Amino acid sequence: MPFARASGILLHATSLPARGGIGDFGPAAYRFADFLALARQGVWQVLPLGPLGFGYSPYSSTSAFAGNPLLISLERLADRGWLDGKEIDALPAATGPVDYPAVFRQKFPLLFEAARNFLRSAVPDARLRYENFCRDNAWWLREFVLFDALRARFKLQSWNHWPREIAHRDPVALQKARAELGDELEVRSTLQFFFYEQWQALRSYCAQRAIRIAGDIAIFVNFDSADVWTHPELFRLNADLEPEVVAGVPPDFFSKDGQRWGNPLYRWDIMKEQKYAWWIDRLRWATRSFDYVRLDHFRGFCQFWEIPAGEPTAIHGRWVDGPKDDLFAAVREALGGLPFFAEDLGYITPDVHALRDRLGIPGMAVLQFGFGDAGAHVHLPHTFTTGKVVYTGTHDNDTLCSWWETATTEQERRHALAYCGRSEDGIHWAMIRIAADSVASLCIIPLQDVLGLGSGARMNVPSVQDGNWRWRFSGDVLRPELAEKLASLADVCDRLPQPLPPPREDWSA
Repeated sequence: MPFARASGILLHATSLPARGGIGDFGPAAYRFADFLALARQGVWQVLPLGPLGFGYSPYSSTSAFAGNPLLISLERLADRGWLDGKEIDALPAATGPVDYPAVFRQKFPLLFEAARNFLRSAVPDARLRYENFCRDNAWWLREFVLFDALRARFKLQSWNHWPREIAHRDPVALQKARAELGDELEVRSTLQFFFYEQWQALRSYCAQRAIRIAGDIAIFVNFDSADVWTHPELFRLNADLEPEVVAGVPPDFFSKDGQRWGNPLYRWDIMKEQKYAWWIDRLRWATRSFDYVRLDHFRGFCQFWEIPAGEPTAIHGRWVDGPKDDLFAAVREALGGLPFFAEDLGYITPDVHALRDRLGIPGMAVLQFGFGDAGAHVHLPHTFTTGKVVYTGTHDNDTLCSWWETATTEQERRHALAYCGRSEDGIHWAMIRIAADSVASLCIIPLQDVLGLGSGARMNVPSVQDGNWRWRFSGDVLRPELAEKLASLADVCDRLPQPLPPPREDWSA
């Protein structure tokens, strides 16, 4: 079913201006929520929030369940007495691109210090909340913190290169490792507790302002992750625990060689025998973390691109059937409603649309893709139904202003001007208006497009390994007149946010 009509902004939390060199769940996040409320925006969409793996991509995480400790606000830890505020004052400024090596080097020691301070001196109420968190989440937390600590011990080597008895999960070796790493496991559990409390506190603040959070779930998980190490039987691995085949997509608009993501592929037969328990746990966790969930690469649930692990590109792969309705029937039975929408971009066949329609899951449209030949017009509003989520662009696209200046063909420019008309405040506002005016249930605009920024603000270039996920905005760009402009558009397009039920708990982390 379509979502309630609303508009929102796409902004990953790392792009917020915050001390520590990276955006987080601290004061800047609350100021952004206040801006959304003033702008009458009903949705804040973020990218995956898991701990970062290869390339610092949020889509390449070391866990499908854990949170990224770099998103923990040091200011909020200091407010609770777990850090000395003077240590935060010495950190890098709150603006500028994210320098991940520097952030890891400078922020992690303070996070570990705060966790140790908490474990030494937490008041009874906080200690009880921590113990309840560890107990309720032991089903993923216990193995993740062990994986995380071992990964640090072995200097970030992939888990299949650890000592054989650890890689193959010998019970005696694991018990010994838990004993040796006991204090560190507590510290890493505390970081996950900090993440969870701060995220839920921010969600509660947004909910009080009628702002729903849209999250993002990558269909595949990283090979070097707690999930694959803990559940190797669920993945296509050989006897040496190396992937037999890996995920990606064939040659497309973004790359003539396709995209070889390198994620291990699932043993869907084993998952079916287990009644899709791992997926149900994953999606249940997502619905506890977000109000809406974007299912990345939805096509893979119908058919996925299987690449032999030895192939250097994605060219020589093949399409293989996914679980289709079977998985979602099990998920619906376990969870009830499905507050999901599908990333159904790229090469999509009729059976993928049919699956999405049977499930009643809205699909996506991206205006930037709509001005080519007639086959691209499915991305333009005259083709929409209410079961659609429209974007001007996504995290993988260039900004609208840069696209208009450098990426469009002459035909695309003519088509865009014919469709949108000229606008005194720029092509980005012309396209924002036609997105908001469409019948699509949700209209999501990247903050870069709202601000009219150029290519320097692009978040990700697919198939390019370096330089992505670094953009942050400065703290003075969210001006009242911009909020008023967005609010007027939301009002006249009948996209004013609808109130949410009161939160079940009072989060104040």
